[in-house]
Amino acid sequence: MWILPLVGYVGAVVGFGFLTLAIASGLYYLSELVEEHTVIAKKFLTTLIQGIIGLQLILCLIDGFPLLPTLLGVASHVVYLGNMRRFPYVQLSDPLFLLSIVLVLLDHYIWFRHFSHTQQRAYQNMSSYYDSPKDVPTFAQIASYFGICVWLVPFALFVSLSASDNVLPTMGGSTSAAGEGFAATGSALPGGVGAPSTRSSKRGGGGMAKALVDNALSIFGGARRD
Repeated sequence: MWILPLVGYVGAVVGFGFLTLAIASGLYYLSELVEEHTVIAKKFLTTLIQGIIGLQLILCLIDGFPLLPTLLGVASHVVYLGNMRRFPYVQLSDPLFLLSIVLVLLDHYIWFRHFSHTQQRAYQNMSSYYDSPKDVPTFAQIASYFGICVWLVPFALFVSLSASDNVLPTMGGSTSAAGEGFAATGSALPGGVGAPSTRSSKRGGGGMAKALVDNALSIFGGARRD
């Protein structure tokens, strides 16, 4: 067969393209949704982090998960919770944000190593080839743990947080008050001078996921024009 393998390769490329577009569209929509409902998103993420911390402690106490990786996971989520203090705005040079990135990778590596060693020891202790290992988590269980307890909160923060230094000063103090004053009197000023500046200060920051999608689309559009 010569043609069918080529059709398979083309189908794989097309499927990967559709999957990438679907993920990008989902990230864009979630970023817009969080941007419109910031207070609800902050409460939801805070409750989610607290719930995952409780889940990790329960897994350690009842299912016998190792103590040190569990403490690392709990500490990581406490650091993630610290990023909520100025939600949804964040500075990419903030030490707490940089520490969060390091903890995501470290937490993933520690738990991946733990599950790998657990499965390896279980298969080594088998007395016969036809035996099935006992007390070994399945692939679905391991993937679910990684998705919920390791990657869910960092992914949610990536979608929700906005990286823009221009809007940070407007969060507290005279700048925001002045912006509200211009918004209230903008229609009375000649040409509505206050309204555009207020809108630009409020909408100046965009979600990191949204900015990533916009940059990718602009690069793709520029490549097409060239």
